[in-house]
Amino acid sequence: MGTKIRKWVRQEAVLVISAVCALLSMAVVPPSASTLASIDVRSLILLFCLMAVVAGLQRCGLFVTVAQRLLRGKKPMWQLGLALVMLPFFSSMLITNDVSLITFVPFTILVLEWLDGRRYLIPVVVLQTIAANLGSMATPVGNPQNLFLYSRYQMGAGEFFAALLPFLVVSVVGLAAACFLLRGEGVEIRFPQGNHPVQWRRVSLFAGLFLLCLLAVFRVVSIYLLLAVVVLVVALADRPVFAQVDYCLLLTFVCFFIFAGNMGEIPFVRQVLEKMVARAPMGISVGLSQMISNVPTAVLLSGFTQDGTALLVGTNLGGLGTPVASLASLISLRLYGKTERADSKAYFQWFFAANGIGLAVLLLTAWVLKQL
Repeated sequence: MGTKIRKWVRQEAVLVISAVCALLSMAVVPPSASTLASIDVRSLILLFCLMAVVAGLQRCGLFVTVAQRLLRGKKPMWQLGLALVMLPFFSSMLITNDVSLITFVPFTILVLEWLDGRRYLIPVVVLQTIAANLGSMATPVGNPQNLFLYSRYQMGAGEFFAALLPFLVVSVVGLAAACFLLRGEGVEIRFPQGNHPVQWRRVSLFAGLFLLCLLAVFRVVSIYLLLAVVVLVVALADRPVFAQVDYCLLLTFVCFFIFAGNMGEIPFVRQVLEKMVARAPMGISVGLSQMISNVPTAVLLSGFTQDGTALLVGTNLGGLGTPVASLASLISLRLYGKTERADSKAYFQWFFAANGIGLAVLLLTAWVLKQL
């Protein structure tokens, strides 16, 4: 039992830390009606519905089948690397960065082992991780902090896309250039037929639910109507989907909402954080993301600034850097670590080098745009 608890604590370290922070803050600021008011119910409902719908689409076999069709045939190594990296980049815009990596990193490991291309495994997986973290910034549903900040600051679609589009363009160019360095002989890929049959009726069903989620994100449809429809349809069509929702992430959000709300009730803390964030909201969010990851950073700092655009850009760029800057990065690390002859030292060398270069380029872009 003790071993299982320790393993769970390691896997859900962010939840444990957030819970401790919430409890400590409640020791200073006793629970009250304002404590409940600090919990952003809208963001939690949207996040739950999106996770459920994306899990349903994943169970339909859609993503792997699309990947197989894109990769099948003869192509040079750099082109294969580019395809493998761009799969999580573009898919993360709709199915989130963590789901993209859960889907495509194991697929990449399998493909490269088939092709005896293990020497490419670390650079490709590292680039996939960066791609998922950067591609997810393109839409409000791409990652949890985008969804929260879009809702928290009641952003318009134009404001959201205008803030992040320049960084998205730079990201695409940078990732493509990095993939071009993957030199090697041409490869021919043939996948076994029928291993991942797509259940098209269920795809259509969950695609309809995903469209409903987007309408709720853009405030066209009530979130309570969305919740009722998603729960009812999933219960009738694919009940195991409920087990695949990341409830620990939802609880993490609740804990950080409480912690951030309570910190805002302490005059001294509020004054200090407001002054720090007022000077450089984007820079502070990038730096803090390196230590506690970008999702908690977005929740914490949102209580101390009205500059939602700066937080949006800062927490998205701040997803690059350390392995904990974006929790999705830990997914790739865990999946690679399970492979045969995994070389953790080489992985971290590639990870820090590639993330460091990527973050530096994007911060330079922000400086040129006078956002830093």
